[in-house]
Amino acid sequence: MSRSAHPAGPRHADVLPEGHYSAPADDLNVLDPKVWARTVGRDADGVVTVGGIPVTQLAEEYGTPAYLLDEADFRERARAWRTAFGDDADVFYAGKAFLSRAVVRWLDEEGLNLDVCSGGELATALSAGMPAERIAFHGNNKSPEEIERAVRAGVGRIVLDSFQEIVRVAHIAQSLGGRQRVQIRITVGVEAHTHEFIATAHEDQKFGIPLAGGQAAEAVRRALQLDGLEVIGIHSHIGSQIFDMSGFEVAAHRVVGLLKDIRDEHGVELPEVDLGGGLGIAYTSDDDPREPHEIAKALTEIVTRECEAARLATPRISVEPGRAIVGPTAFTLYEVGTVKPLDGLRTYVSVDGGMSDNIRTALYDAEYSVALASRTSDAEPMLVRVVGKHCESGDIVVKDAFLPGDLAPGDLIAVPATGAYCRSMASNYNHALRPPVVAVRDGAARVLVRRETEEDLLRLDVG
Repeated sequence: MSRSAHPAGPRHADVLPEGHYSAPADDLNVLDPKVWARTVGRDADGVVTVGGIPVTQLAEEYGTPAYLLDEADFRERARAWRTAFGDDADVFYAGKAFLSRAVVRWLDEEGLNLDVCSGGELATALSAGMPAERIAFHGNNKSPEEIERAVRAGVGRIVLDSFQEIVRVAHIAQSLGGRQRVQIRITVGVEAHTHEFIATAHEDQKFGIPLAGGQAAEAVRRALQLDGLEVIGIHSHIGSQIFDMSGFEVAAHRVVGLLKDIRDEHGVELPEVDLGGGLGIAYTSDDDPREPHEIAKALTEIVTRECEAARLATPRISVEPGRAIVGPTAFTLYEVGTVKPLDGLRTYVSVDGGMSDNIRTALYDAEYSVALASRTSDAEPMLVRVVGKHCESGDIVVKDAFLPGDLAPGDLIAVPATGAYCRSMASNYNHALRPPVVAVRDGAARVLVRRETEEDLLRLDVG
């Protein structure tokens, strides 16, 4: 199919409908570097490129939809986090954002640790050669089998999430003849300014043990009494897609208050504090995320100041960026199937993917940018809603954005900042085949996770 320019298509209405969208950019052909991976640009023909390769070439070779990941960008962001925090702190990449064996090897090579939250993620990490002592194991309901595997492997820490888990991990570790290093996850009552489903530090949610009512203090009290556990610190995670550091300041104040109470009661100064992750990225030009060195400076100063006030030695800080590393490094490439204008409203652009490869818009009301990728255009902008091919009216990829008015079937469009959670949360809804993840670097591309086939689906159907 030709990817060349198409005849002029429907234009946007003279009066735009009410909605949450930014005005069209002065030039829709310009790619805002804030939301795209660092090696993304356009070639002389106007085709979007990543790592020096045109997306038209990648589409021909790997098909669409596809997640295209800029390996150089991933490594540079990982390195920036490691450098920002230095040798006196630990950076754990949050594997739930996106994990593959190649990513595990990149993390190992760049000096990062790894946070996993399931047996499958642990298996991926171990199979790719990540040293077990650099793995942290999270989760609010780890099975006994998962805990035993983690303890046997020698993971560096297990983050305890409930009173039952304190006893469970202690029993398993002791039965295996050892002591397991653990942190206790607490909820500090900080309401992160984010979507309800990704705010994780207020009391009314499933994660952690509340600080309120003395529950966290009691959890520490019990853990310190168990021979199978070595309590190394406190863990706090206040939410996701956060830009404002004030929530971390309040959280640190309350965590350090607990550390002081532990010292006063037990004569023990716990050596570590994990402040979690949740730092936001730019999905649209309106987002303004902080750089890793700014975050490191702010968090270090907050914890140091609070500890000095409490007359505590400053503990070793851990952070868990996932989205902040992998989110901006990838974009999803789609082919346009239909263009449907609705007078006085917007134009619906249907693509060959949808909620099976990006559930975040339907789940979190997430916002994204979008660009025409297979060519440039001087056509007048039109307000569009990019939707998928699934049998759901909520199957929306980009709620409201502007694309050139001559957009037509066969064009390629790209949605940036889809490196985090899109492939991890992908599904086979409507028996869709999950897209591949293709890494691009220095003019070469390779598949990290292959595209599913119909044979893959049928192989699991044993009925």
